Amino acid sequence: MTMLRVKDGQVSVEDSVAMSHATAGRTLREAYLDDIQKLTFGLVQVRGSSLYFGPLELLRFGPAKESRHAVEWPIEGGITARAPGGRFRIESAQGRLVASVDGYRPRLPMPLYALTQLPIHHLLMRLHLLRVRGREPAQGVAATPDDRVRAAVVDVALCITLAGLAGRRSKLHVLLGIAAAYHVACWSLSGHTLGGLVVGQRVVAVDGSRPTVGQSLVRLLAIPAAFVLDRPYHDELAGTDVIVDQGQASDP
Repeated sequence: MTMLRVKDGQVSVEDSVAMSHATAGRTLREAYLDDIQKLTFGLVQVRGSSLYFGPLELLRFGPAKESRHAVEWPIEGGITARAPGGRFRIESAQGRLVASVDGYRPRLPMPLYALTQLPIHHLLMRLHLLRVRGREPAQGVAATPDDRVRAAVVDVALCITLAGLAGRRSKLHVLLGIAAAYHVACWSLSGHTLGGLVVGQRVVAVDGSRPTVGQSLVRLLAIPAAFVLDRPYHDELAGTDVIVDQGQASDP
């Protein structure tokens, strides 16, 4: 779940995922500082109380304030902030894990901020929250490796057929474009591809919600790494699972 409010040049943003158990504020603080580096593959580094991209200080936080189930940092500067002010908070409460930014003044003009920085923020926060939430309790029965392969074969065959209908020129280019659009749309709209419907499975975020477009893109781009590593790395990175669709579980 995501929310955005803008008033007098100040942005308030919220991302949240379902989480059945509460987490200590200290754990939330340590998890965020560690995770932001892993999720950006080391491109963003934590130095002191600041986030850096190479030599550039993206955001500077004040001292963290921990409570029983929350941690909060005041925003004091950095090249992405037009002025000091606002706060960044992660809280575990009422069955949800919530990351919120209030009173932040982005340096970018609001339309450009909404098209660039904001989607990146939403993606990183959602991936982080899902990692903190973890995969237990699972949101359904995991699909078997054989069924996942069968579904993939159906989906690949469909994409090849559509690429063939599109014309003879640049078939690989067309095939890759169709495959990307097809999978991202299917995963983020319903979790079902045609192959998933045939074998009775769907893709979900680890908290049971639908994957976002950003998650679906990450999952798609990480599929080659999953083949190389011979494990579902794309699901590990995107915070997703493939589960049996209970509505079709009893079908022959």
